[in-house]
Amino acid sequence: MSGSPPPEGGFVRRIGLFQATAINMSQMCGIGPFVTIPLMVAAFGGPQAVIGFIAGALLALADGLIWAEMGAAMPGSGGSYVYLRQAFQYRTGRLMPFLFVWTAMLFIPLIMSTGVVGFVQYLGYLAPDMGKTAGDLVGLGMIVLVIALLWRGIEHIARITAVMWAVMITSVLLVIVAAATDFSADLAFTYPAHAFDLTGNHFWLGFAAGLTIGIYDYLGYNTTAYMGAEIKDPGRTLPRSIIYSILGIMAIYLLLQIGTLGVIDWHRMTDPNDIASTSVASAVLEKTWGKGAADTVTVLILITAFASVFTGLLGGSRVPYDAARERVFFRPYATLHPKHRFPMLGLATMGVVTAIGFLIGRHTDLATLIQLLTTVMVLVQALAQIAAATVLRRRQPTLRRPYKMWLYPVPSLVALVGWLVIYGYADKNSPGRHPIEWSLAWLALGIVAYALWARFEKVWPFGPREITEEYLTAPAPDAEPAGA
Repeated sequence: MSGSPPPEGGFVRRIGLFQATAINMSQMCGIGPFVTIPLMVAAFGGPQAVIGFIAGALLALADGLIWAEMGAAMPGSGGSYVYLRQAFQYRTGRLMPFLFVWTAMLFIPLIMSTGVVGFVQYLGYLAPDMGKTAGDLVGLGMIVLVIALLWRGIEHIARITAVMWAVMITSVLLVIVAAATDFSADLAFTYPAHAFDLTGNHFWLGFAAGLTIGIYDYLGYNTTAYMGAEIKDPGRTLPRSIIYSILGIMAIYLLLQIGTLGVIDWHRMTDPNDIASTSVASAVLEKTWGKGAADTVTVLILITAFASVFTGLLGGSRVPYDAARERVFFRPYATLHPKHRFPMLGLATMGVVTAIGFLIGRHTDLATLIQLLTTVMVLVQALAQIAAATVLRRRQPTLRRPYKMWLYPVPSLVALVGWLVIYGYADKNSPGRHPIEWSLAWLALGIVAYALWARFEKVWPFGPREITEEYLTAPAPDAEPAGA
């Protein structure tokens, strides 16, 4: 999410377009597609599930243009935290950035917990006799191992993450190539009756569930916006990295989804007793190249799942640290480990929430966990950020905007509709789980926490509003040298 403490003199702008696009894509394509293809098929009730990935890409692209405009205009470290602080400081002081960090403390580790659930699911392919309790213990043990590694301080992070990224790309490409060697168009493109009946409520329920799963798979397209202070020529690089990464991942996901549906009968993916419902990539490899190849690729997917949790908690733990350091969150979160210099409390808190989220996913289902994390994220990040783009155009009309979203306000309206569909159908797609009510309860608790914190810190509404418009007067970031 956000970076480590800046070096003396501030961050160095050294990340170019290729690296920025790769960073986004590496965050987008983790364990997600390996565990969500069966969920998408179950949501739509057939191979028309490909609609969900396309819809998710369109929502990500519309929302990404909002990130692109604000990231190019305010290329600092923090992403949403910066944009919400700038847009809403005039009326509500530090409330919105505080609430963003508050919700991030929940939805970031919930995203990580899906990676742990995916790890245990694919481990079940290699250890089919593993029981429920054993799986729970393995998942919790994995979380403890990740926290232990991060707690000791990890050197050469860039090299480690590059190796993990290579493993992930290799596993994705192997599944795509394997599917192409035994592809059946009849399996992939034969749809059940009434698959596209737009007049029935069944289609739209499936569409809303599929859109939720789809946008979950694309999460990460905004990673470079959180690293804006380290991007070369951010006015050009940030927007392009977001758009290119979404289009690139969409192509990969479509090849993966269609290829899988062309090898595995979609009915198998909806059978909870079939390995294709929990480890569909392993099922593809077993059918095409045999058990040995399936075992090998399963190991690569396990490494990918571990990598997604490792890198996610590494970056996510910095979010409350950065906010606390700037006096927009509880002060104890600004404390670094005395020896290894990492944010102890942020890492510990997110580790605990990840464990809780993992157990929720294991004892309900993965679709419910995805529904919970996206519903929590919608209110303060997605919807508030759409509003922030409009507020900033009105409040700071002279703000330097090297990139303005195409066809404004159409992308904002498309994103607004997409996020509202996800939120509005959340309870119907998770009957009995009440994700809307839980998200509202978490938001209300966050407002109470802010009131207590604001009173202690003597800031609005218990003190004056502090208006800072640093991006209005800041010099333009150094552009990339010609010929670079």
